[in-house]
Amino acid sequence: MASAYITALISRPLPLFASAALLRLGMLVYGLWQDANSPLKYTDIDYLVFTDAARFTFSSSSSSSPSSSSPYERETYRYTPLLAWLLYPTTLPGAFCFSLGKVLFAAADLLAGYLVIRVLLRHARMPLPRACAFASIWLLNPMVAAISTRGSSEGLLGVLVTALLWAVLERRVVLSGLLLGLGVHFKIYPFIYAPAVVWWMDGEHMGTAAATAAPTTATKPGLREGNPEKAEAEADVASRSQGHASPLTSAPSPWAKLVAFATPARILLALTSLATFAGLNVAMYAMYGPPFITHTFLHHVTRIDHRHNFSPYNVLLYLTSSAPASASASSQILTPWAARVESVAFLPQLLLSTVLIPLVGAKKNLPTTMMAQTFAFVAFNKVCTSQYFLWYVVFLPLYLPRSSLLRRPALGLTALALWVSTQGLWLQQGYNLEFLGLSTFVPGLWLSSLAFFAVNCFILGVIIDDLGSP
Repeated sequence: MASAYITALISRPLPLFASAALLRLGMLVYGLWQDANSPLKYTDIDYLVFTDAARFTFSSSSSSSPSSSSPYERETYRYTPLLAWLLYPTTLPGAFCFSLGKVLFAAADLLAGYLVIRVLLRHARMPLPRACAFASIWLLNPMVAAISTRGSSEGLLGVLVTALLWAVLERRVVLSGLLLGLGVHFKIYPFIYAPAVVWWMDGEHMGTAAATAAPTTATKPGLREGNPEKAEAEADVASRSQGHASPLTSAPSPWAKLVAFATPARILLALTSLATFAGLNVAMYAMYGPPFITHTFLHHVTRIDHRHNFSPYNVLLYLTSSAPASASASSQILTPWAARVESVAFLPQLLLSTVLIPLVGAKKNLPTTMMAQTFAFVAFNKVCTSQYFLWYVVFLPLYLPRSSLLRRPALGLTALALWVSTQGLWLQQGYNLEFLGLSTFVPGLWLSSLAFFAVNCFILGVIIDDLGSP
């Protein structure tokens, strides 16, 4: 009886989205109660930063200084002004208005889930009940709902990324470029999808291969006329026109390969996305000046953030952050490269997420490739917090239907158990540090970070291996 009820709940759009909305509404109401009655607040500190920035942005200050009415007046605001603009309703008086930003983020969760269903229906050729069931992994996920209703803006990124994937698969090149440029402006990391999208946009996927392919046996005039020599010559001409080598010619030159690669769709995507990104940046710089560039982009290159950080760089970042303030022995043992780890940590991360994974998988399975890219980017990031998990969780409904994690339940359950348990181990060490004041950096916190990183690498290997599966 219970299983039939759950099946009915997750296999139809109306009850699924109604349940997802009620889940978030319940968490919003509970959050108001906890904020009012508990010293441990439900609202994320980031939400306070967002709403403060919105108040600074729309303040009625008459100051003529360049920094007046700027979101960057709020310390630790490291985001595009667009986010502060979206949260204008939170500047109005009253607890209800203050919570409207959380409502916006929760609604973004639902929109992302709708786009996931659209991709599954049209491009995975999945029946509606099955598509809804997989989308429930995102829509009814309590971690996703909690992060959004606590005031994290990651749901907005979920919408932008899933909309980008949908637009690419629908071959809407201009829309794809607009979404890519907007996504990178909104939060830098979506730039990792550009190589995969560009690599995917070949003649076969864009529907132009049929028009440029060499004639088939049935349509080759030479063969119809019973002249094999003429047919071979025609095939050679067609092959050279596409930049491919034929048995009778030498390999195409690098210039020919470049010309063949630079298809109209790829050029249009590049121009549209760059124009969108540059246009938004120029507009924001004109309004807010150098603080926009410093806080929105440059800060993330040299960012040192060791709190609530699952990354294996955690302890090293802690030592680095304390080095300038003291001349203790701990600061003196830092090697030169370690002292600048925040600036070089992205190298292995970018090699995996923007080069190797797109080359291996983009033409085989774009959604799974984007899942692998995001998973690698988060796992190898020098700052890895719970909110970042949502960046790849939104791809789970698109990856799991044909994944080995689902085909082999033992593997899937093992991966899930390891991911949860090593995360729990880190949280236990973090609790001892943050709430009990115990120094758990070494070995507890460091070893738990390494264990969680090792599990993430194991899962990433499974995802990449699935890219090579039929």
